[in-house]
Amino acid sequence: MPGVNYFKPRAVPLSVLEEVTLSVEELEALRLAHLEGLYQQDAAERMAVSRATFGRVLDAAHRKVTKALVEGCALRIEGGSFRLIGRERCERCSAKAALVAGQPSPCLECPVKASLEDNVP
Repeated sequence: MPGVNYFKPRAVPLSVLEEVTLSVEELEALRLAHLEGLYQQDAAERMAVSRATFGRVLDAAHRKVTKALVEGCALRIEGGSFRLIGRERCERCSAKAALVAGQPSPCLECPVKASLEDNVP
């Protein structure tokens, strides 16, 4: 989630500004494409959407940010349709592991997992 979710032109009262709303997934598309420099296919995989969907989300984000900059609108970041994918603790040790379908899984280098697998007959 973004740390800051509102931007507005300096010295312009909020009451006179038109507001543009950028969804969280549009912000994430901008971040992946422009800050991380990922190709659309790679960014789409990170967001778990098709490349075509990623392209549409990115295009919508470009249009909204451009409108806010060119026309001097306030930019609010909120809403959208997304699912946070984070990192959780391994179910067997204290290391971090990726979430798989919402469930913590053993980390790839889990020492407990390795010792359990070594003792399997």
